[in-house]
Amino acid sequence: MSAPAPRFDAARMSADDPPPHTRIGPDPDDPAFVLVCDHASNAVPAHMERLGLDQAELDRHIGWDIGAAMVTESLSARLDAPAFLSGYSRLVVDCNRPLGSPTAMPPVSDGTVVPANRAVSPAEAAARTDALFWPYHDAIAAYLDRVIGAGAVPMLIAVHSFTPVFQGFVRPWEIGLLYEYDDRLVQPLKDALDALRPGLTIGDNEPYAIIGPSDYSIPVHGQDRGLPHVEFEVRQDLIGTREGAEDWAETLAAVLRRVHAELAPLAIEHRLPAGAGGAV
Repeated sequence: MSAPAPRFDAARMSADDPPPHTRIGPDPDDPAFVLVCDHASNAVPAHMERLGLDQAELDRHIGWDIGAAMVTESLSARLDAPAFLSGYSRLVVDCNRPLGSPTAMPPVSDGTVVPANRAVSPAEAAARTDALFWPYHDAIAAYLDRVIGAGAVPMLIAVHSFTPVFQGFVRPWEIGLLYEYDDRLVQPLKDALDALRPGLTIGDNEPYAIIGPSDYSIPVHGQDRGLPHVEFEVRQDLIGTREGAEDWAETLAAVLRRVHAELAPLAIEHRLPAGAGGAV
């Protein structure tokens, strides 16, 4: 008989476990950019015994967005921007999924069975969320509400990464720009990327699209507040090393500065779905 799956217990969290989120960078009242990295870490609370997985599985893309944290950290330094990084693996609780999403604590991820996520009770799901999801998002929300209240309109930038090949499909994009209703940054960013790195294959809502309940951070923190926003998806083979991450952070910092200057002054705009009346 196999051992019971390790279960989350907030009372068993220890000082050796990482915090639920990390904030880096300055703390201005008028930031030009605010960065978030929802899948920055592949950490698991020690008492959960790696969710019943080998470490090699957690080191794969199912455990985190490879390279995304390095890009975010470098972008924060280059842009002098505050950044919020999640503290735990997306397999413990996915900080970019709405509550109740079937992929928030997936029992199977890219063919890998996650023992600790089989038959997660509502009580345990709530405990994971309270301990690891809400502290991250509450910190982002509190900061954004504070600076918006002071009159700032920062660009909200989410940093993610994607696998070069998925289910046998070779993904041709080096970078994808993701959004739902508000696309005001998309074409300017494409133009800036094309100018700086001619020949890039840039995905428009590729390799993923933000549709309805698929994501959390950009819809809730950006779209719902009317902030200009975009989610960067960078291919993992390009940013899996420190050198690659720094290279792409330099590129993204340059294009973000250019677009920010071109579009200033930025404004709060609550965009609606096509056919629903436009921006308000």
